[in-house]
Amino acid sequence: MARPIIDPSLTENALLMLGRLDGRLRNSPWADIWLARARLSGAADLAGLAGVPVDVDHLQDWICGRTPPPRASEGLNDPVSVAAVFHLAIEATANERDPIARATLNILRTVLDDRAEAETWAASDLAYFGSAWRQARVAAQAPYSAPTLRAVATRIIDMLAVVGSSDQAAVDITTIDGRTVMLEPRARDRSWLVASHVPTILHAAGLTLAPLPSLILLPKFPPAQIDDMVAVITRSLRTACKAGLKDLDWLERRGPSSLNAAATRRSRAPLLARLELAYPGLRQPAVTRLLGITPQGARKLMAKLY
Repeated sequence: MARPIIDPSLTENALLMLGRLDGRLRNSPWADIWLARARLSGAADLAGLAGVPVDVDHLQDWICGRTPPPRASEGLNDPVSVAAVFHLAIEATANERDPIARATLNILRTVLDDRAEAETWAASDLAYFGSAWRQARVAAQAPYSAPTLRAVATRIIDMLAVVGSSDQAAVDITTIDGRTVMLEPRARDRSWLVASHVPTILHAAGLTLAPLPSLILLPKFPPAQIDDMVAVITRSLRTACKAGLKDLDWLERRGPSSLNAAATRRSRAPLLARLELAYPGLRQPAVTRLLGITPQGARKLMAKLY
């Protein structure tokens, strides 16, 4: 049976929404805060694909120093640490050429260094998944035939076929009665490694001016056919762009009102108010490091703002 043809109007609408979001971010004074929030949203989506479901609130609690990494102390048999997923998600969308993206990443790593956290909590996961992740990054940045969703879908399917394969060998065990049994390797899902690079894929294909971290797009079980993949990423792209535009609208409405706290021209209160929109509940040590002020000054500033 022939597969249904994808409605071109849906693909066109998804690309128009993507262009609108990307264009608005080029000129919005709140693009830095949007990027910071999008990193957390994308990392939470990626964690769900990796089999360790968390939400943005859990990540914010960790970043602000209220908790250890999500699920790390709950005694759960997770396939991968949230700290590893978070670090690889951040690294996948790091864009040294974009000054806004670089500045927001530096701020995040001033509050919480994802590299150090991953080494502390997830060294074995980095060793296991690191090679496949780097392989996916090289494939994501390779040239594309055309700036289309079909080219993107084709590249994703090719990456899934290569990165998703397991390289773990089978294990021979000997039972108590002397028999030898071969156990097939337990496959650890790697499709989330490809999903972490989807923002880079869209950028490398020429569909965005910079990687947008919240555009993960892939489902838990991605399809194997190109037409099906195009349909999936079209629907996901429309949904993600709609959510991204809604969040940008909220920031542009809420942001200016949050800066109206009584402050002198040299006060750091407006800067702290902006940071609070990305990382609500920052604690005093983080404020001290971020703003370069004394602990006493940080407490006074937080009391004025809150």
